[in-house]
Amino acid sequence: MNPLLEKFNAAPFQKIEVANYKPAIKEAIDQALEEIEAISKASDTPTFENTVVALDNAGEQLDRITSIFFNLNSAETNEEIQSIAREISPWLSEFKNDITLNAALFSRIRSVYDQKEQLNLNTEQAMLLEKQYKSFTRNGANLEESAKTTLRNIDAQLAKLSLEFGEHVLAETNAFSLHITDEKDLEGLPEGTKEAAKMLAQQRELDGWVFTLDYPSYVPFMTYAANRDLRKKMALAFGRKGFQSNENNNEETVLNIVKLRHQRANLLGYKTHAHFVLEDRMAETPEKVLSFLNDLLVKAKPAAQREFDHLSDYAQKLDGITQLEKWDGAYYGEKLKKELYSLDQELLKPYFKLENVLQGAFDIAGKLYQLRFEVTEDIDTYHEEVTAYKVLDEQENFVAYLYADFHPRPGKRNGAWMTSYKSQQIIAGVNERPHISIVCNFTKPTATKPSLLTFNEVTTLFHEFGHALHGILANTTYKSLSGTSVSWDFVELPSQVLENWCYEEEALALFAKHYETGEAIPMEYVAKIKKSANFHEGMQTLRQLSFGLLDMNWHGHQNPESIEDVKAFETQAFSSTQLYPSVAENCMSTAFSHIFQGGYSAGYYSYKWAEVLDADAFEYFKEVGIFNREVATKFKDNVLSKGGTEKPMELYKRFRGQEPNSDALLKRAGLIEAQ
Repeated sequence: MNPLLEKFNAAPFQKIEVANYKPAIKEAIDQALEEIEAISKASDTPTFENTVVALDNAGEQLDRITSIFFNLNSAETNEEIQSIAREISPWLSEFKNDITLNAALFSRIRSVYDQKEQLNLNTEQAMLLEKQYKSFTRNGANLEESAKTTLRNIDAQLAKLSLEFGEHVLAETNAFSLHITDEKDLEGLPEGTKEAAKMLAQQRELDGWVFTLDYPSYVPFMTYAANRDLRKKMALAFGRKGFQSNENNNEETVLNIVKLRHQRANLLGYKTHAHFVLEDRMAETPEKVLSFLNDLLVKAKPAAQREFDHLSDYAQKLDGITQLEKWDGAYYGEKLKKELYSLDQELLKPYFKLENVLQGAFDIAGKLYQLRFEVTEDIDTYHEEVTAYKVLDEQENFVAYLYADFHPRPGKRNGAWMTSYKSQQIIAGVNERPHISIVCNFTKPTATKPSLLTFNEVTTLFHEFGHALHGILANTTYKSLSGTSVSWDFVELPSQVLENWCYEEEALALFAKHYETGEAIPMEYVAKIKKSANFHEGMQTLRQLSFGLLDMNWHGHQNPESIEDVKAFETQAFSSTQLYPSVAENCMSTAFSHIFQGGYSAGYYSYKWAEVLDADAFEYFKEVGIFNREVATKFKDNVLSKGGTEKPMELYKRFRGQEPNSDALLKRAGLIEAQ
């Protein structure tokens, strides 16, 4: 029996074999299509329950199976899984189109939509109906048959290209390693970094030390390695992923994705892909996004230029560097930061043992939202490094399961993310609780040291845990409105707001303890962390804005057919934000997974957009105390638990009592004076 086709609550990872996926997905698609057919061909009058709710509940088994499959394709993949992904992605694209292009089904949805004023729907029901109706009209329901066929072809091609893009980036990441045999080339590197590199070399049966493009290896090397030539070698390797003359080149893939997205948008009646995407977001239009980004650019660029000039002068005085390059930024930035604030990341790391930081996140969630996390072996995990937790509330009621997966592996893509294996929803009066996962890539423990995090990794963990809380505390009726199923430019609020606790003395006291002595982090270090929080904030802001502008250039272009050279187009898009000299061998677009593989196309601006929200929200907490239960409850009840049941601005205003003020972000970033 195929374990994926049996009824299961938690994902049965230990029973699943790779060969189970294809037949299970095929059967689940057939079953879901039967459910859709039953709804669309029903003889009774369309109602909210028999049409809208029935459609939301359809395909439950398919959702569960595909969430398992695609989550593992990101966190624990291999060639066989990637091959299956390439085969089934067009199936799933076709299935999605079988729903949105089903004329009989749309007719029933439209019938309910047309009488919505008479139905006395509550806010959540009205939002579900609105979302479903739009999902049809925005995905071709009103098209002629020939145009529907064209749309199906475009979607099948896009599904294939997106997978191909991600496979190429992962292959390029895994293909490169820097093998060092001369110990003098390790000058400047911390002991923990050297030990991890030695361990990696031993695993590969090599002498010396091995460094890779995985973040826990790459970032410390770029930050501390004194050998400028080797930093350059690493930086060039990192920057040319998907931009080399080999089978993993992504230039044509990028152009094809952009052109197909544009064709799709035009087919549906939109000027560009950005117009299509943003119609359904808080920002609403590309013009508003560009205005938002350019307004921040005007405020950030002078500060960024001053910081860059200062760093350039510093590197010249220190080492005679006449032209600061991209492979110099992190290295001299760390030295300058240490000099200005007497703050050494290596001095901080012993206070940020991974297990302690995670427990700190749990404790903060306990104080704010009365949650408790306990390790459980009640459910399977997909790898020995993954830990499962049962989440309970004050009354010991089950709230959720949480999977935590923290270290790099060859089959795991770079970066950090939160995802779900089971959505929260209420069916037949039963509140089905969610199964949430956070995945990161932090330094592994070595023979002599546990996993010790940089402060940046601490904020990354809190960021993903903030997303997890959005999923864990979900409390809506319908799965398609649950948890993180919100506008893309609202989804980063819960994650980014939680990062703020990492800078607060009261929060750090809970978990920042020396891994050997148990001594709490000295308050002078906390003061330095806070004081240095805005170090190079102008340059960091400019960097984020450059990514957002690149994204909008790709997806807001009126005629992408005219784009022939990916590198040249990217260079032009970066022109207003460029500080470092361009590197001919490197291209960001060919490895920009957020927009070409993930869901951030025409949406990368949302990180900055959400920063405005999170700065304003945290200012509210600070006014009354960062663990104030009343404000935390308002945030939980109006943001975390509500998912996409109402328009995001309405939810935010109910929490905050007003619309967000961007001054809070600018003050926090030190880009304007605090009043």
